[in-house]
Amino acid sequence: MSVHAKGPCTIGTMAVPGRVEAARILLSLDPPPWHLRHSRAVAEVAAWLARRVERSGIAVQRSVVESAALLHDIDKALPSDDASRALPHGDGSADWLTRHGFGELARIVAAHPVTRLLDEERYRRWAAFASREERIVAYADKRAGQRLESMEARFASWERRYPEGWSAEDRRTVRARAQGLERDVCAAARVRPEEVGRLRWTSVAFHEARRRKAA
Repeated sequence: MSVHAKGPCTIGTMAVPGRVEAARILLSLDPPPWHLRHSRAVAEVAAWLARRVERSGIAVQRSVVESAALLHDIDKALPSDDASRALPHGDGSADWLTRHGFGELARIVAAHPVTRLLDEERYRRWAAFASREERIVAYADKRAGQRLESMEARFASWERRYPEGWSAEDRRTVRARAQGLERDVCAAARVRPEEVGRLRWTSVAFHEARRRKAA
């Protein structure tokens, strides 16, 4: 399987890390095992969806989707004294990636948190203007915790972990908006939600990133 070993490509004036470089970036922050498992699951679901969307005839930048998905939670792996940690989740990832030369990924990772579905103004703008890549990554995060699961199971997990986080009305709003996202992405990919899978590329990318570090 290809690991996009040639390194970062560029779109406009900003770099997009390839598969191995994205893996190296994440490993450089020494994330805990649970973080790696989640990031890999989201990246593989997003890659699977991007490939299906592309095959349906819709243009999508698959390398952008893959790298953004792998690095979407990078703010959670940052040291406590990093300035990006002071920002809301998602915005912190976007800020860190921009500061390190990967601004092309910033808007995609900023938009992924489930809390964005409850922020009325941000959601309204996102729903109107989000790119295909943004939608894929945001949806993949709602289908993958430590593994691929249904969106219903993912939301049930969130609600168990944060029982006081939202009111019943908030939960209904968030779920309804997430279901709209699911319909949109699955229609573009021409699949039913239960057919969504994983494109298993991250093991090879992480192996190569570790090999290069040791060389």
